[in-house]
Amino acid sequence: MARPEVGALVAAVAIFLLFFAIAEPFRTTAALSTVLYASSTIGIVAVGVALLMIGGEFDLSTGVAVTTASLASTMISFQLSLNAWVGVIVSLLIALGIGFVNGYLRMRTGIPSFLVTLSTFFMLAGINLGVTKLVTGTVATPNPSELDGFASAEAVFASDIPLGFMTVNISVLWWIVFMLVATWILLRTRVGNWIFAVGGNADSARAVGVPVRKTKIGLFMGVAFTTWFLGQHQLFELKVVQSGVGVGNEFIYIIAAVVGGCLLTGGYGSVIGAALGAFIFGMTTQGIVYAGWDPNWFKTFLGAMLLLAVLVNLYVKNYASTRR
Repeated sequence: MARPEVGALVAAVAIFLLFFAIAEPFRTTAALSTVLYASSTIGIVAVGVALLMIGGEFDLSTGVAVTTASLASTMISFQLSLNAWVGVIVSLLIALGIGFVNGYLRMRTGIPSFLVTLSTFFMLAGINLGVTKLVTGTVATPNPSELDGFASAEAVFASDIPLGFMTVNISVLWWIVFMLVATWILLRTRVGNWIFAVGGNADSARAVGVPVRKTKIGLFMGVAFTTWFLGQHQLFELKVVQSGVGVGNEFIYIIAAVVGGCLLTGGYGSVIGAALGAFIFGMTTQGIVYAGWDPNWFKTFLGAMLLLAVLVNLYVKNYASTRR
């Protein structure tokens, strides 16, 4: 009961059993592959968002930052006729730069991360549309699949992996890797202790020698890395990037983390829980379709899950405190 991911685990089991019982297509391995893929496109960024929220901060620019990473990668390579890997590397530097600026401004000015990253959200949304229209003349990028290096980059970011009983996109495997690495950092390293400390009480953490500024800036850059990775996946999976997409996805990443046990106040949470939160959304988005329900109810589900998760998380934290 003291584990932050308990609520998400119970909800995941309940939702799985619900759709397994009422939607026959949901019972197939092909459906499982689709659910896992949908979950990974949320879960990759939710890993970074969960760490950041445990550290006591928010990032509202993640949705459009994914699109920024995709656009930067493809336009740099295509417009300059460069190897696709050049765009991949340069877009990584751009993404990390955005994360650094978010973290630096948050720590330097003391402005809440909500406002700092909300400003970044609007700027990136405008840059995505404006620069794409200026460079390409449209709101979408050209297909870069003929570029040198595209095939190898596609294999890394967007290939299909046969497992014998089913085929999954490599994004699912990367999601699991990121989740395991982040969990190890959080629970088995000094940096993980710092993350919990700065999220629980930054002043107390600073008083005992925790590098609060470096830790929080590093967390923002960690989120930026996950947005870059998902952006590369979307580029090499879809081939064409629409410059206006991504708006609103930042809330889904945050909700996945909250459903997984991360408190909005920081200092408490679980990366595994965030992965379970992403899996819940993956099951729901696909399960609604398989069950033949009206997909317009999905956002109602998001709101209900967020409220329920906050209540469960507070209950679990209070229970754990009284047990001590």
